[in-house]
This record gives sequence, C-alpha cells and structure tokens, in this order.
Amino acid sequence: MLRTGRFVTVMAIAGLMFLYIPILLMMILSFNDSRLVSVWGGFSTKWYGELLNNEQLLNAAWLSIKVAGLSATLAVILGTLAGYVLTRFGPFRGRVMMGGMVTAPLVMPEVITGLSLLLLYVAMEDFIGWPQGRSLTTIVISHATFCMAYVTIVVQSRLTQMDGVLEEAAQDLGARPWRAFVDVTLPMLAPALISGWLLAFTLSFDDLVIASFVSGPGSSTLPMVIFSKVRLGVSPDVNALAAILIGFVGLCVFVYSWRVGRRIRRGE
Repeated sequence: MLRTGRFVTVMAIAGLMFLYIPILLMMILSFNDSRLVSVWGGFSTKWYGELLNNEQLLNAAWLSIKVAGLSATLAVILGTLAGYVLTRFGPFRGRVMMGGMVTAPLVMPEVITGLSLLLLYVAMEDFIGWPQGRSLTTIVISHATFCMAYVTIVVQSRLTQMDGVLEEAAQDLGARPWRAFVDVTLPMLAPALISGWLLAFTLSFDDLVIASFVSGPGSSTLPMVIFSKVRLGVSPDVNALAAILIGFVGLCVFVYSWRVGRRIRRGE
C-alpha cells in the first residue's frame, strides 16, 4: 500500500510538472531581452512595451474576448433551456433525437463542424442574403453552437440532483411556471450557470479550428493570429501577452480560493 501511494504521488508530481513547466518557461522568456527563444539575452521588460504598440495582437485579443463573452452568454441561455426541457418535461416525442442533436457537438470533430457551418453560411447568403460574408456574427453563432452542448450537460447534471418539490410548492402557492422558474429554479441553478458560462468562455476563447473556417477579413481571433505567427517564429511579445493572461487567471483563482478559505474558517 505504501509503494502504491508513493507511485501515485510521483506520477501526480510528474504530470503537474509536465503541464506547468512549459507555461513557466514561457513566462520567463517573456522577460528575455533577445528575440531568439533559444538564446537568453538578459532580463528585460521591453517586450511588454512592444505589446502595447502591437495593434494586431491587441485587436485580436479584444476580438476574442468579445466573441467569447457573447458566445458564452448565448450558449448559457440556449443550453439552460435545452437542459431544462430534457430534464423537467419528461418523456415526449422526439426527446431522444433532441438529446442526441444537442450533445452531438461533443463528439463531432471540429473540422467537420467548421466546414459544415461554413457551407451553411454560404448557402444562406445565396438564398436570403444573410450573413453577408464571414465576420464577428458568424464566429459568435458558430461558437455558441458547440459551446451550448457543454452548458446543456452541466445544467442537466445540476437539475438531476435538484429536487423538484420546491418548484411544485411555488406553483401550489400561486406562482406561475415562469415565475417559479425565475424565483426558485434559477437561483439554485446559479453555480451551474456560472460554471457553464466560464467553460463556454474558455472553449470559445481557445478555439482555432472552427474560427478559421467561419471568420473573414478583419475578424481574426487571437488563436488565429498566434498560429499564423508560429510559422515564422513566435515573437516575445506573444509570450508577454500570454504571461498577462495567465497572471490574470491565476489572480482570479487565488482571490476565489482565498475567499472560500475565509468562509470555511468562519464556519459559513
């Protein structure tokens, strides 16, 4: 038993090192004075200054944030409705088909999804004249389409654990179904909705394949810009941007963990 425990500990440490050492090296190299990644030219913060003057990277980062925020919000709305219908409405005609279609993006290759959406947009433009070309709108719709599947799974799992007695009690006391949903169900669903939104935001912000199919001129997201730079060699200002994003996420996690620990110590 002791040997098994040591083996698990060693494997866990090795896995964490494999995940986080490259990220740490990238953050260190963002302070490299040399443009070459393989040559350490001394400590410098000049690449953070270069980042502020790099309009291409900043515009791509801002576009990715907008796309991720809009896509996550739309995915939460649609995913919540789909999860509620699949969980609370009981058996109905087409339920199995609906569940399969909602969760299909989970197992569908992103290349197939991106190509299918591109062909759909081209056909829609020919028939009804919308959307006119590929832009922010097409990226948001596409990301919300596959992010909705993840939100639906999260909401379904939460609704399955929830007891419907409170909703029935609210309706017995005179609340209409919509009012019972807003006043009773949604507050209990809040942790799942937040988790689904954050998951959808991360998936949308990180997506490269689908965005490459459905984006057009002037709508390149941050992953697309970074991927195009990889072919010619990533400049250290990209490392600086990545270090800033990692630092921001790490700060949010630290603040959240500190608040949770404080509540636990207070007995809340």
